[in-house]
Amino acid sequence: MDTRVAVIGIIVEKPEAVEKLNAILHEYRDYVIGRMGVPYRARNLNVISVAVDAPGDKIAALAGKIGNLDGVSAKAAYSHV
Repeated sequence: MDTRVAVIGIIVEKPEAVEKLNAILHEYRDYVIGRMGVPYRARNLNVISVAVDAPGDKIAALAGKIGNLDGVSAKAAYSHV
């Protein structure tokens, strides 16, 4: 199965969405390389990046599920390899 490396950029504007976000990330844990979260208190939001190595359809599904959470935005950037 061919996989791609990607990073999913996530912005969380509603803190109550964090539990659901973590549940989704746990569901895809086998594909996660690492993650970094930065709280931006001045704007009351969190900025998270998640690096993944997964088939393209799994990356799209993960970014889609995250982006469908209320108060959460997500976009994926894919490597060319």
